[in-house]
Amino acid sequence: MASTATSFRPPVASPIPTLSASQMANPPLTPTSDQVVVLYVIIAMSVIIFGFWNVPVVRNLINPLKLFTIGWHELCHVTAAILTGGRILKITIDPHVGGATIVEGGSPWFTLSAGYIGSTLLGGAFLIAGWDTLVAKILSFILGVGLVIPLVLVRDKLTIVLTVGYEAMLIGFWFIDHAQALRWYCLFIGVMNILFVVWDVADDRFFHKTNDSDATQFAILFPRIPGHVWATFWILFQLICLGGFCLLGIFAFKLTKEEMDAQAATFLPTR
Repeated sequence: MASTATSFRPPVASPIPTLSASQMANPPLTPTSDQVVVLYVIIAMSVIIFGFWNVPVVRNLINPLKLFTIGWHELCHVTAAILTGGRILKITIDPHVGGATIVEGGSPWFTLSAGYIGSTLLGGAFLIAGWDTLVAKILSFILGVGLVIPLVLVRDKLTIVLTVGYEAMLIGFWFIDHAQALRWYCLFIGVMNILFVVWDVADDRFFHKTNDSDATQFAILFPRIPGHVWATFWILFQLICLGGFCLLGIFAFKLTKEEMDAQAATFLPTR
């Protein structure tokens, strides 16, 4: 009886992933010099936005960005209400008096929670764009559309002119230093959204805007818990998320400027 020899060969190991120069030079959660700059810019932007959001006259300069932020926040309320069987009675989006969504039916706590949670998630996405040019390029399309949509409800000529200016700035930033400027634009939007509860509560408690903050609405919905407790809870929630997204950016996007430019050049390259 003839036997046949069977040849075996050892399994081939998977290729070792190639690390970038900055990944090899820095541990996963140790920020590079560029990432340290981003962290400082986030702090500076938080202070600047708080001032621009509330100071009379000056706050008009960011009306289009406020409309984008407030509009997304209210859209999250609307989506949650519809998903839970509610009916939308009225929507208000205004850069001065804030936003409001009047709902009939649905799940009140889910609808109310969706506003701050939705602002946090969108803000986190734009915050990540501050760490990577390619992500900023992709999200710039969402920002471009989002700036225009609120104009359906706007009749203020200054806001319309400013919106055109912000759109032109968004397009122009594509052609500055291989679209690096887009990172800072998106980062500004990210900070504005992910810390929305801070501006919302400040508007309500200190500047007495017409529409209540969601923290006040939670106190009405759950009267045993005071409004300041709800405000503290949601502020801590968004600050923790801000820290989490920063750690994600540090961990996932350890690229040098040259590596970032090369990566971004794979998607609609510019000079």
